[in-house]
Amino acid sequence: MSRLSVRKTYKLYIGGAFPRSESGRSYPVTSAKGDFLANASQASRKDARDAVVAARKAFPGWSGATAYNRGQILYRVAEMLEGRRGQFADELGGARKAALEAVDAAVDRLVWYAGWSDKIAAVHGTANPVAGPYFNLSSPEPTGVVAVVAPADPLLGLVSVVAPAIVTGNTCVVVASEPSPLPAITFAEVLATSDLPGGVVNVLTGRQAELAPWLAGHMDVNALDLTGVEDADLALRCEQAAAENLKRVLRPSAGDWTADPGLRRMTAFLETKTVWHPTGV
Repeated sequence: MSRLSVRKTYKLYIGGAFPRSESGRSYPVTSAKGDFLANASQASRKDARDAVVAARKAFPGWSGATAYNRGQILYRVAEMLEGRRGQFADELGGARKAALEAVDAAVDRLVWYAGWSDKIAAVHGTANPVAGPYFNLSSPEPTGVVAVVAPADPLLGLVSVVAPAIVTGNTCVVVASEPSPLPAITFAEVLATSDLPGGVVNVLTGRQAELAPWLAGHMDVNALDLTGVEDADLALRCEQAAAENLKRVLRPSAGDWTADPGLRRMTAFLETKTVWHPTGV
């Protein structure tokens, strides 16, 4: 006898758990050919608020962890992602070889950022020359809660915007790719089994135009990454809303996700603290 396959239910990822949207809504996800793939939860602004609360709750512990420990956890995420290589390739679709290469690139990107966890402070910090008997030291610290609108690239692009935000001690709320959200939720499953504390990364699926403005205007969000926003009018409205509490804003950009990422995305969400201390004490 033939059997019915058990279809996966794609939910949100908030505070280390996988709830459905409080609104009960979902939307169909289709392949490039228009074939139905699955239903994904359509997050509401209430879900976005819950995600921000979870990110804020997780921030003290995550930012207070050692840089070495954050690097270990990101490396573990890379291990777990590679262990599910075939599943991610299936969800990315398209040519099998290209999909596997995209998964490999995402794994490599995580390992790259993991290696920077205990080095970025040395590179970005500095000892400042002063005229007087003082040490003057500048050191980077995480900004806080970062809202991220992920790019259309559903895995490598997602990893490339999430990893630099969290490796430096920030927590984040991510609006996944609207047309291709499935790899984002499977990536959340990887995060949930990789020693990453709940709330450090929160993943919302749904309508970009509905969620992004609410996150931009949220007074407990400290920074905003608009990389995945392709609508110029939506990007402008988000920037205007972000100005209310002086959020750091990373503007939309169409980059080559396979290129060397550099340090820009890590330093974009770091604050510089300068400390004076008398010499000889």
